[in-house]
Parts: sequence; structure tokens; C-alpha cells
Amino acid sequence: MLSFLIKSSQRIRAMLKLHMTKERQKWMEEYKKEFIGFMIDSKALKFGNFTLKSGRKSPFFMNAGAYVTGNQLKKLGEYYARAIHDNFGLDFDVLFGPSYKGIPLAVATSMAISDLYGVNVRYCSNRKEVKDHGDTGILLGSSLKDGDRVMIIEDVTTSGKSIEETFPIIKSQGDIEIKGLIVSLNRMERGKTKKSALEEIQAKYGFQARAIVTMPEVIHALYQNPYKGQVIIDDRLKASIDAYYKEYGVR
Repeated sequence: MLSFLIKSSQRIRAMLKLHMTKERQKWMEEYKKEFIGFMIDSKALKFGNFTLKSGRKSPFFMNAGAYVTGNQLKKLGEYYARAIHDNFGLDFDVLFGPSYKGIPLAVATSMAISDLYGVNVRYCSNRKEVKDHGDTGILLGSSLKDGDRVMIIEDVTTSGKSIEETFPIIKSQGDIEIKGLIVSLNRMERGKTKKSALEEIQAKYGFQARAIVTMPEVIHALYQNPYKGQVIIDDRLKASIDAYYKEYGVR
């Protein structure tokens, strides 16, 4: 009888775990679709012909500078805060946003983390040039000190070049642990090797890199699926994206 009860209890726990997993997956699917729509509405994600910082010619472009209203920044901070919470937890001290686009991301997300989870993290960014008067130094916002645990926040990483610039600035401030990198969109294309830029960052620097959504998820959500009455990714655009990934996609 005892054995039967134990097995029954185990089956119930397994069923509940499976149910919770399915519910979470369903929630994440809706959450990502919502974020994709938010990027489109805010004109942060565009399709056309663009030259990237890396020099690549791309049929799509992600620009966090398009989030310009208080409401947009509030929502964006909430998306990032939830993604950080779900992927890394909140066991860190400082949210670092590389200048310039990372500055409003770090500010909005630190506020959202406080509002959603009641956790206060400091925000920090770097200047492009060292300031030699007044509030001197290379950093804006909070200073960094020995023992600080830092989360880096960016809009998108294509080649990993921005992290090459950011990493030494952070590490030069003291004995600091970088907990991870969060971006809004993983473009899922090669960096300097056959791996994606985020995978290269993980391998080179030893911390995890995550995204709110990936470009394949964006394509899956928008290809031949009308959004607010408009097909954003049609056959012609899909062919252009496919050609781009044939040349630059992760292999």
C-alpha cells in the first residue's frame, strides 16, 4: 500500500511538473510574440537594405534608438527585466549599458527590476572619452568596485565588437565578476568564426549570453502571418533573409 501511494505521489508530481512546463512554454511563446509586435510597432526592428557596423549588408536591422517615448522605454525595461530574471536571476549588483544605446536600456531596466521584483540594482555606463573635469573618469552612473557582480545589457550583438570594447573597461575597475550579457535580439549569424557572436562571447569571456528573442523566432512569427492586417515578411523578403543567412548564418 505504501509503495502504491509513493508511486502515485511521484506520478502526480511528474504530471504537475509537465503541466507547469507546458504552461511556461505557452507563456514564453506569447511573451515573445508580444515583444516581436512591440519591436515592429516601435519601428525598432525594420526590414529593407541596411549596412551594419560590421560592414555586412543586411535585409533587417535592430535599432534600440527607436524607443523614444516614456511608455516605450517603460515597456522595454519590463521585457528586459523579465528576460534577465528568467535567464540569470537577480543575484547581481550593477546593470552596465555600453554607450550610447546601452545607457537608456540600463536605466529603464534597473527601474523595471525595482518595480517588478523589489530589487535595487545600480546602473552604470561608459563614456566614449575619459572626462578630465567635474565628475571625472570613464564611467557614468554608479562606480564599479571590487566584488561587484555586473550584468551587461545591449540591444543587439552582431560581431561581438562592442563587448571587445566594453569588457576591458569593466575589468579595469577592479575585481569584478561579469554575470552575463542580455540582448533584445539574437541575430543568429556568425561572428568571426562559424559560431554565433553570442556563442563566441561565451567561449572567449566565460559568461553566458542570452536574448529576449532570436531572429528565427521573429521569422516564424511574421512569415506569411499578418500582423495588424499586414504581412511583414512575405516570400520576397523571406528569400532575401534566407540568402543573407546562407552567407552569414550560423553553421
